[in-house]
Amino acid sequence: MSGPTEKPQRLRVIVADDQAAVREPLAAVLGLSEDIDVVAAAADGSEVLTAVASGPVDVVLMDLRMPVMDGIEATRRLGEEYPEVAVVVLTTFADDESILGALSAGARGYLTKNAGRQDIIRAIRAAAAGQSVLDREVQDRLLATVRTKAPVPGQSLPEDLTPREREVLTLIGRGLPNRGIAEKLFISEATVKTHINNLFAKAGIRDRADAVRRAIEAGLA
Repeated sequence: MSGPTEKPQRLRVIVADDQAAVREPLAAVLGLSEDIDVVAAAADGSEVLTAVASGPVDVVLMDLRMPVMDGIEATRRLGEEYPEVAVVVLTTFADDESILGALSAGARGYLTKNAGRQDIIRAIRAAAAGQSVLDREVQDRLLATVRTKAPVPGQSLPEDLTPREREVLTLIGRGLPNRGIAEKLFISEATVKTHINNLFAKAGIRDRADAVRRAIEAGLA
């Protein structure tokens, strides 16, 4: 007789948005997911920090334009004080300053409010697992911004990258998700993840957004 089925670990999430009309319905909808517990709702970055200090939190779903303390400053503070907490930005703004500011502050994901419920849940799960998720519009803006700089072939990449790791980095730079990379290279997603982990460790790449930038700077994408 088999033992009891182990329940999936539930992710502890804070929803931060200065508009109650956005914050409360979003928290309610996310709370319906089988693996997400919304442990707090915050109206500004200061409330986010207070909520994180009062109990364990895995992910903060963060708006950017908030009073008292905005989302970028709150993300930066979280990175300094609670580096284990992942931030996924959910905002109406997709301008260069907002995107680069949030990613530089340490946000692991960036979505616009056009994102659907399942997109948001996937981004939360990915962030909790140490992965990055960028909205397609955001990724396109990031690519366009970095490409304004003249690429220097091989720049900032270590010499010990394998040919396969360079291929993976090239495809990340072109915006392909892990599944797309696996299909393109005829390998499994698990193998793709292994290559990405090795690539990130060798090149000192922080996250997927940083990988896109490095691929373009090196003239690979």
